Amino acid sequence: MIFIRTLLLFLKDREYRGLLMASAFIVTVGTVVYHYVEGWNWLDSLYFSVIALTTIGFGDFAPQTDLGKAFTIVYIIVGVGLILAFINTVYLHFSRFRSNNDEK
Repeated sequence: MIFIRTLLLFLKDREYRGLLMASAFIVTVGTVVYHYVEGWNWLDSLYFSVIALTTIGFGDFAPQTDLGKAFTIVYIIVGVGLILAFINTVYLHFSRFRSNNDEK
């Protein structure tokens, strides 16, 4: 119940909704590029896209082509900034929600 209410509150917030769509777009672009450039299947491409953006980097996949490596450099720089903005927005949302509840 709390999860659903929180999700609905997030989707009403324009800033959060925009970052959610931008994040989904970045992951989708990464997945498509890795699928075609590196020749990975769709699941492996999605997996690497998420792992790269979260900076976990297990090391089980790595781009082998020059184009894949160059794309990864740009992808991580853009993606990490986006993910940090996303985390900051979620934090600010919860802070506002919490302060509104404290006032009541």
